[in-house]
Amino acid sequence: MPREIITLQVGQCGNQIGGEFWKQLCLEHGIEPNGTLMGPPSSSVDTYTPRIDEIKDIRMNHNGNGNVGRQNVNNYSHIPKYNVDDRKDVFFYQSDDERYIPRALLIDLEPRVVAKLSKTGQYRDLFNPENLFIAQEGGGAGNNWASGFRQGEEHSEAVLDMIDRESDNSDSLEGFVLCHSIAGGTGSGMGSYLLESLNDHFPKKLVQTYSVFPNWDQSQSDVVVQPYNSILSLKRLVLNADAVVVLDNTALNRICVDRLRLDNPSVDQLNSLVATIMAASTTTLRYPGYMNNDLIGLLASLIPTPRCHFLMTGYTPLVLSQPSFSSERAKTFSSIRKTTVLDVMRRLTQPNNIMVSANTSTGTGCYISILDIIQGDDINPTEIHKALQRMRERQLIKFIPWGPASIQVALARTSPFIETRHKVTGFTLANHTCMAELFERLLKQYDKIRKRNAFLDNYRKEPMFHENLDEFDHSRETVQNMVDEYKACEKPNYASFGAIANEDGKN
Repeated sequence: MPREIITLQVGQCGNQIGGEFWKQLCLEHGIEPNGTLMGPPSSSVDTYTPRIDEIKDIRMNHNGNGNVGRQNVNNYSHIPKYNVDDRKDVFFYQSDDERYIPRALLIDLEPRVVAKLSKTGQYRDLFNPENLFIAQEGGGAGNNWASGFRQGEEHSEAVLDMIDRESDNSDSLEGFVLCHSIAGGTGSGMGSYLLESLNDHFPKKLVQTYSVFPNWDQSQSDVVVQPYNSILSLKRLVLNADAVVVLDNTALNRICVDRLRLDNPSVDQLNSLVATIMAASTTTLRYPGYMNNDLIGLLASLIPTPRCHFLMTGYTPLVLSQPSFSSERAKTFSSIRKTTVLDVMRRLTQPNNIMVSANTSTGTGCYISILDIIQGDDINPTEIHKALQRMRERQLIKFIPWGPASIQVALARTSPFIETRHKVTGFTLANHTCMAELFERLLKQYDKIRKRNAFLDNYRKEPMFHENLDEFDHSRETVQNMVDEYKACEKPNYASFGAIANEDGKN
């Protein structure tokens, strides 16, 4: 039985990357923009026209309902005539007319992005119209976390009703995925409120986020209060999320420039790269194997201690397959090279393939855990063992001194609907102590404007900050504690970290 996952797309950034994510999932599962199944993949059996007594079996395979009348044969011309062993039901459900609909809620306080996805975009007929929430005022949160949080509270009843309806529509709901940015207003503020609400309403369900971290280069930042918004959002990500996949804008820009030879990457190109990462991270859930075929199995090995749950990603080889990348220069750059399991696994540990702007190869930083998802149709498991042995002999990776040093590897099948240009592709989810660098950079930016009490007038207008600014101080303390814990992970006595911290506090 599939364990369903409900996706919440909050704010402009969350809906943009969410829209690209669903586009990628539809391509990988052979789903048309209107939700119907496309023709058989080239690797499947030849097509045929089913007899009336065969239609029942075909429909039961895909819907579990065999009630088909002879007069309705022509209405089911889109029934698949092939068998693809995947789990569409994790992220989609089927409507009464056999269309696949995403288990997704599109939430925003201003209408522009949601309207583009649901009214004018290529996949406008894919989403359930009842799962779109746009605030009636339509003014947005004005890049103010406090405004987004307040409006999230005001609209909580309507949004939670939508979430309850989707959860009731699931047979075995496993958890939620939240797509948002931490630096703006709606994604950070309303996203933070939803994280707290999900913890209260669904205490036993997993909550994973894909959180876009801002570009800290001041010349490329257009939101002066992003350190305030980010610090307030991070407190909720530390306390209310089970896993956070960090999508670092600084690193994504670097990869587009250095690896993909794009001088000035556009938002669409960055979002397409993010969609590739998100789809790759859910491959084992949608094309399951013997291990890591549900969300809890995927995350359990990566997060040995509850608070250190910020994960970095890596992907190789990167190809410029999206239409937005199709330039002559890109075509010459993305020439196909020979890929092997060892080559892919080695590249996944190299800093220039890690999509977080923190160095994994210098200093005292070390890996807490690694999960590599290797995709390919003809991969021999002995190649995995040989690659792991070679990496161990060369000591390419430094692990924590207090836990087992192991790289978990999951083999995943490739989608039959997409022609891959390489025999082997790899994706990594890693928990590394250098994540503290990212948080320290944020704290430095925050302290720079907080010590001058700059740009706080709009926050003081909101109920949370009417009387005082204590919430900023609490949030900063939470993030600083997170930095201290990641640094403590690098030491052999990490198991007694809490006791040591308490003793220091008493002294």
